[in-house]
Amino acid sequence: MEEPLTERGDLGDQANTLGLPPDHPTIASLLKQKGYETALIGKWHLGYLPNFGPLQSGFDKFFGIMSGAADFFTHKDMRGDPDLFEDKVPVERIGYTTELLTARAVEYVSERRPAERPFYLSLHYTAPHWPWEGPHDQDVSRTLGRGYDGFTAGGSLKTYAKMMKSLDDGIGEVLQALVRAKLAANTLVIFTSDNGGERFSYNWPFRGQKFSLFQGGVRVPAIVRWPGVTPVGRVSEQAVITMDWTATMLAAGGAKADPRYPLDGQDLADVLRDRDSVYERTFFWRNSDQDAVVEGRWKYLRDGEREYLFDLGSDEHEQADYRELNPAMFARLRNEFKEWNSTVLPRPALRVRRS
Repeated sequence: MEEPLTERGDLGDQANTLGLPPDHPTIASLLKQKGYETALIGKWHLGYLPNFGPLQSGFDKFFGIMSGAADFFTHKDMRGDPDLFEDKVPVERIGYTTELLTARAVEYVSERRPAERPFYLSLHYTAPHWPWEGPHDQDVSRTLGRGYDGFTAGGSLKTYAKMMKSLDDGIGEVLQALVRAKLAANTLVIFTSDNGGERFSYNWPFRGQKFSLFQGGVRVPAIVRWPGVTPVGRVSEQAVITMDWTATMLAAGGAKADPRYPLDGQDLADVLRDRDSVYERTFFWRNSDQDAVVEGRWKYLRDGEREYLFDLGSDEHEQADYRELNPAMFARLRNEFKEWNSTVLPRPALRVRRS
């Protein structure tokens, strides 16, 4: 597996210059302008202090880790450095990270009151990201070597299941906190993932995993609870993308995008209200050695030297190549990708680690 190097030790001198610029608008900063209280609990992974951090990017409060991954018990990053912060201050806490994040989120919600300022809570659990440690795996934590290889070593389906169970329990506790605070009826809750799983958390039965543009790398869960707006139990076939949640949350909070930074996503309010029928959209992706376009049911994918055309309407597992059967669609989507690719920044050179 290949992965971009994004940890502090990998960045060297860039650690102090590479991150989300504090003057770049975020959901938090834009909602804050509309009177919202804002908090980030969990994983930041958008640059390191002192130049970058949640408090520099619109959040009033922060509790979590700055890097991409930390041990669930020692709360140290892959270099072995402490990586647990309260706002901008390093702190030490005893406990399993998932449970600590849950407890802080419950505390934050419990302190809010319906008659007070509205709030935006961005809760970024680190589970089920490696290292592979369940809630009772302190011994595993003690024996893991520091560094990338140690963090990705070991694990099992059983361990992964325990990590997911802890995550699921935590989400339930946060939802119950909303009920106790009498905030559930007026709160939009979105649960989703940033990418497909890896190793024990493959997006079975889809092909591919994290870092891949096959469906297993880009198709993720998305669950919304919005009382009085989204019908209970409804399942939508509408294709959406992560950037849509930005537009949706800003619109729900009465905020607008900064005109200097127009949004790539769409407001999904009508979709969530069940007012819109399913409509076709076109999505583009690229990584170090893959390109992909999805337009309706058709998907073009270049994987290294190989190119494919998949019909997701009848073959969402991407087993049958329709390139020869539908050459016109293949050529059309490939050309659309080339046109889109010419409008964005050049693909950066890849620095990789292998494991």
